[in-house]
Amino acid sequence: QVQLVESGGGLVQAGGSLRLSCAVSGRTFSSTTMGWFRQTPGKEREFVAAIYWTGGADYADSVRGRFTISRDNAKSTVYLQMNSLKPEDTAVYYCAATPYLTRATRDYDYWGQGTQVSVSS
Repeated sequence: QVQLVESGGGLVQAGGSLRLSCAVSGRTFSSTTMGWFRQTPGKEREFVAAIYWTGGADYADSVRGRFTISRDNAKSTVYLQMNSLKPEDTAVYYCAATPYLTRATRDYDYWGQGTQVSVSS
């Protein structure tokens, strides 16, 4: 059974930083693309960042240059370092896993429970 467990959310002031973590079990992590997505009430879940199992990363335009995705294959964990946070970054953040090289929400098979990130102005 594949499980994804996020941690690291919280409340931070604008301009601050947070690091999210997502620990994965039940799947060969090194051959898995990991993504971060976020969702606010009434809106569709949106892509934030992905790190591909072949190497390389991809970012939404809204976070490029502020967020950094990384992975530790030995710990089966993916991270999202979020700097220069803005109030519009407030959302529930989800990590997700897929065997494909994709940023499309529909292509991710497994999802974590989500962690709340709130940025005050």
